[in-house]
Amino acid sequence: MPAAAFRRASDLPQVIPVFPLDGALLLPGGDLPLQIFEPRYLNMIDDVMAGDRMIGMVQTRAGGDRTRPNLASVGCAGRITSFSETSDGRYLITLTGICRFQIREELSVATPYRQVRAEFDPYSEDLSVDAAEIPAFDRRRFAGALKRYLNRRELDIDWETAETAPLESLVTSLAMGLPFEPAEKQALLEAPTVADRCEALTALLEIDSLEADDDGPQSIQ
Repeated sequence: MPAAAFRRASDLPQVIPVFPLDGALLLPGGDLPLQIFEPRYLNMIDDVMAGDRMIGMVQTRAGGDRTRPNLASVGCAGRITSFSETSDGRYLITLTGICRFQIREELSVATPYRQVRAEFDPYSEDLSVDAAEIPAFDRRRFAGALKRYLNRRELDIDWETAETAPLESLVTSLAMGLPFEPAEKQALLEAPTVADRCEALTALLEIDSLEADDDGPQSIQ
């Protein structure tokens, strides 16, 4: 089933395998390239490629242990839209974000990878085909904060593309791609609406600039 076929939360599978990976953020409409090499996740890819190609990306939270960390309560389901295999047995895939979900429960399964029962209803708006309107968003403020952030970290983007891209697509790309801390990535994921995510991203960029000012030389009056 292609990604565009998912129109309602009920179209999505109730049980999905999950890939816990801190710092890797998948958002609806975004594309996340992944390199798979651990045997349990190679097995997971084999299984989902034979079915609906759906994987839940999640981060971890405090507790558990290194081999089985606790899972964050909210993740994002993505569908494998690109797949290739290297000569040494690694899988190179691209996940396209479909819809966020809450973990209702983790299941006891025989597979080497973890599986959860996912609740998509709270995020059914992620499946809307209409572009979300972002009222009263200060794009100039956002652009200024982004430029300061990139300059501080000596990063660069294609500004011509950034200035003409739809705001939702730009925010999705930046939220997924910029090197935020895992907790900050989770906050961006859990922002209720696209407008909230825009505001949260702007705030993170501005906080980074404030921290840079605090680290600078201080004059004594």
